[in-house]
Amino acid sequence: MFEAINWPQAMTPSRSPIHFTNELEVDASPETIWSLLVDPRTWPTFYPGVGDVALLDGHDSLRLGTRFETNLAGQDVFASVQEFQPTTRIAWGGYPKASEESRAYHAWIITPTPKGSHLWTEETMRGPLWIELAKQDPEVFWRTHENLLAALAKVATERENQAG
Repeated sequence: MFEAINWPQAMTPSRSPIHFTNELEVDASPETIWSLLVDPRTWPTFYPGVGDVALLDGHDSLRLGTRFETNLAGQDVFASVQEFQPTTRIAWGGYPKASEESRAYHAWIITPTPKGSHLWTEETMRGPLWIELAKQDPEVFWRTHENLLAALAKVATERENQAG
């Protein structure tokens, strides 16, 4: 079952047929970026293809162990937060409800820089649904995350400019 998986170990790049990373320098503080990542109500403003996000544990923001459901790129997805180091690292693992054997693990690392933050994301995926999508368009996941980073940077920078 979902909760019994050791997500970080099970989804290491060496065990996953799909693995990609994306990174971007952002003119926003780690705190601002973090605030957007842990508040799913903000995701539709920067996360391409995200539908409603429902937190399943009564939390109002993500924290270690938070379980959530959302719609990503047309797939109803169940996930839970597996790593949580405030303002520096968050990761969740999950699967599309239509293909529970298709797993994904998405990590975010935020590093302070003199002008803001270095934002780095890594995702590993395995299972028939993801493999079939990758066969149809080998760059689809990487490209989607490039767009995600650019949109997140824009929203974070705008938020800081409004606050500052």
